[in-house]
Formats: sequence, C-alpha cells, structure tokens
Amino acid sequence: MAVDTLETPLARKRRARRINKALAELYPYAHAELDFRNPFELVVATVLSAQTTDVLVNQVTKVLFARYPDARSMAEAELAELEAILQPTGFFRAKAKNVLALSTRLVDEFDGEVPGRLEDLVTLPGVGRKTANVVLGNAFGIPGITVDTHFGRLARRFAWTTSEDPVKIEFDVAELFEPRDWTMLSHRVVFHGRRVCHARRPACGACAVANWCPSYGEGETDPVKAAKLLKYELAPGKEALLAQLLAETHRAAEIRMESQRRPG
Repeated sequence: MAVDTLETPLARKRRARRINKALAELYPYAHAELDFRNPFELVVATVLSAQTTDVLVNQVTKVLFARYPDARSMAEAELAELEAILQPTGFFRAKAKNVLALSTRLVDEFDGEVPGRLEDLVTLPGVGRKTANVVLGNAFGIPGITVDTHFGRLARRFAWTTSEDPVKIEFDVAELFEPRDWTMLSHRVVFHGRRVCHARRPACGACAVANWCPSYGEGETDPVKAAKLLKYELAPGKEALLAQLLAETHRAAEIRMESQRRPG
C-alpha cells in the first residue's frame, strides 16, 4: 500500500471525508444487512453472524425468532433445540450456548431488555465491542463505528489507519469523522468492501473513490475487466435491482430480501 507518509492529519481528514461523501452518493441505500425488529433480535443476529453470511443468518433468525421472540422465551429454550435451529450457521454449539447465556443474563440482570450502553453490552456472553457498536448504532441510534473484516481492510487501504487491531482502528477512524457519521460510514464502507474493494482482487478500475485511495492499483485497473468483478447489485446483469434500490432507498432492506429469494 502506497501510503503518503507526508500527509498531514488535516489532509487525511479531508481525504477521508471525500471518500465518505462519494460512498454516500454511491450507496444511498446502505443499511444494516442483518434483519431485525428490535434490539434483542439485532444483538442475537449479530452474535450469530460470526464466521457466516448475513443472508444465511437472516434465514435462520426468521425461524429462531418465530419460536423464541424475546429474551425470556429464549432463556427457557432447550440447548438442543437451539443447536438444531442454528446448525446452518456453523459453530452452532458455541453460538447456541452464547445466545442461551446472553438471554439468561438479559433476564437476570436487565429485566429482559437489551441495555443501551456499551459498557453493559460488552458484559453479555458473545458480545464484543464490534457487536455492541452494531446494536448501539442501529437499534438505539447511538453513533458507533463497527469494525469487521471488511471495514478493517478498507480502513487500511484508505490509509485511515495502519493497525490490525479492531479497537485501534475504531479510534483512528473516529478521529477523522463527526460522531453523527459513524454508523452510516460503517455501513457504506462494508457495502463497498463486499461489492468493489474485495480482499483478493479489488475492482480498482470501477471504484468510485479511486481518486482518493492510496492503494489504487492493488487490484484490476482496467475499467472493463474491473466492472466484471463487481458484486451484488453492482454486478453486470443486476441493473434492474440497482435501479430499484436507488429509486426506493427507504425500502432497501425489503428489496434486498426479495432479491435474495428470487432465482438468479
């Protein structure tokens, strides 16, 4: 990565905010890709999302929450039943123990409600700082930066940080943006990481933020070849889906779910 070691903190902040503005224009429909209706569903879904895809988690939680809609009912679940439901997500035995213990703690310590403070959330089984920030930002409207593998990769490529440590990345990036931007910034960066700035072969030639990215050239720079690397609604052949998302940003989550159910 060709990082400009002479870049001043102010120049880095300005460049970072240009990237965020460009990503906001590219993904006006960015949203939490885990389906949830309340803080409890979100914290459980986020715990289950480790080492698997959001699409698969959404399929599993639809069944899970139909049977156990709140912390009290899930705290009374049989471990074997939870394991059976969660099996498709991988590491299902550990995840079943975590959501059972998490639900039990919510009932015992928080009257069955998910707390709205980071210091309380991180005491829950299976909940680390990343999960806590997801819940705070998306269920409580409290600004937070969510550092998953995609966010960390892009933060380093953008030279917003040089760290591999999620907490250090969070703090480094937080210095570049206003708190009001943290939650949506997290969604936009993750969207970009999944669609354009891939781990192994980023589509540099089709990247909307190439002008401000010091890592431009790590991936395919030919625009035609790079366009073929794009995924999801940006992928070739998905023009109708992209147009629908851009036209109905308020229904983005619903449209995404519908598109996942349709063949092709």
